[in-house]
Amino acid sequence: MVDQVEVREGASSENTARLLGLDAWERVCVRSRRFVLDGKPVLLSTSYLPAPLVEGSAITQPDTGPGGIYARLAELGYGPVHFREEIRSRMPLPEEVAKLRLPAGTPVMLICRTAFAEEGPVVEVNEMVLDAAAYVLEYDFDA
Repeated sequence: MVDQVEVREGASSENTARLLGLDAWERVCVRSRRFVLDGKPVLLSTSYLPAPLVEGSAITQPDTGPGGIYARLAELGYGPVHFREEIRSRMPLPEEVAKLRLPAGTPVMLICRTAFAEEGPVVEVNEMVLDAAAYVLEYDFDA
């Protein structure tokens, strides 16, 4: 369950701009969310989307409607058809400790998900910080 949503227009990090195929000065829509399970924050998620692509759509609102941003991207003709995830772990930053209410010594997992539309344009970069004690990541795929 999402307990906090913040939507703004702004700049992305140099890495996020690179993944989106943008110059560092180009505008992005930034959607920050905190997810809570049984009253405990477990996930921070920040999505970056090219601002000109989503301008005027429900993606720029806190409540995107049924199906979330991927359904809205599909309505715009840019529905994701492929994802790439990069997973890392580290000790949390002080801000992450506070937002996730982490006990001392609890590591976090970082997932950077890149969403691609048909023909390859990147339509979203989602940077997630997960309480490592609250998640098991399981992947099932063919060889």
